[in-house]
Amino acid sequence: MQTNTPSRSTIRLTRRGRLALAALGAVVAGTAVAVPLLIMNGDGESRPRALVVPEGWRASQVYAAIDKTLDLPAGSTKKSLAKADLKLPNEAEGNPEGYLFPATYPLQEKATPHKLLARMVDTADKKFNGAPIAAGAQRNAMNVYQAVTVASIVQAEAATKADMGKVARVIFNRLERGMPLQMDSTVSYALGRSTPRTTEADTRIDSPYNSYQRMGLPPTPIDNPGEDAVRAAISPTPGDWLYFVTVKPGDTRFTADFAEHERNVAESDAQRKKADEAAKK
Repeated sequence: MQTNTPSRSTIRLTRRGRLALAALGAVVAGTAVAVPLLIMNGDGESRPRALVVPEGWRASQVYAAIDKTLDLPAGSTKKSLAKADLKLPNEAEGNPEGYLFPATYPLQEKATPHKLLARMVDTADKKFNGAPIAAGAQRNAMNVYQAVTVASIVQAEAATKADMGKVARVIFNRLERGMPLQMDSTVSYALGRSTPRTTEADTRIDSPYNSYQRMGLPPTPIDNPGEDAVRAAISPTPGDWLYFVTVKPGDTRFTADFAEHERNVAESDAQRKKADEAAKK
C-alpha cells in the first residue's frame, strides 16, 4: 500500500488543460442536446427517425435528448423512471447511469421515454453480460457493474482511444496500492458540470463521487461508456503508471514517478497559460 501519496494540492492526476478542452469544445457542446437523425414527411416537414446516443453521455443528457426528440416537456423522461421498471443490476438500485448504451436507436411508432430507455438498458445488458465482459471483470476481481464503473471513468478521462487501456491501468494500479483515484471526472460528475478542470476547493466537496477524498470506485458509473472503454476496463494495458496529464492535444503523458508527473503538469500549465494569452489577443 502506498503511504507517501503526494498532497491533494499538488496532484492533478487527470487535468487535461484548456488546450485539450478547446479541441474538444465542439464535441462537448454538441453532446448537451439531442442528436436526432431526420427524415422528411410527405408535407415537407422533418421529423426524427432515430436518436443517436454518443459514447460518454451522462444519463441526464440522455433524458434531455429523449425529451427533445419526442417533443416532451423538460424532465418528462426522468420522471418516467419511477414506472420504467428497467432491467438493471441490483447494484444500480434503479439508477440507469452506465447502462444507457451508446448507439443509434430508431424511433418506432408511438415511441415513449420508457420504451427508449428499456431498449438502451437491454442493449447494455446484452453487451455487458456476455462471456467476454463477465469473464474479464472476474479476471480483475470485479463484478460487471464495477467494470462498467471503471469503463465510465476511462471514457471520461482518456483523450484518445489509444489512451484508454493506459487510463484503466492507472485506475487499477492506484486501487491496488490503496491510493485514492483522484480523478477530476468524478468530481465534475458530483458538481454536475462537464469541464475537466478541478480546483482545490472542488476537491473538498462532500460527495461519494469525490475520488480525491473517498477511497475506491465511485458508487455508480459517471457516464455511459462505449465498447472500447469497456474493453479497456477488462483488459488494461500492462504498465506501472500512477499518474497522467494531457500536456497538449495528442500528448498525454503517463508515469509512475511523481517528480516526472510534476514536470509534466508544469509543462501542461505553461501550455494552458500560453493558450489563454493567445486567446486574449
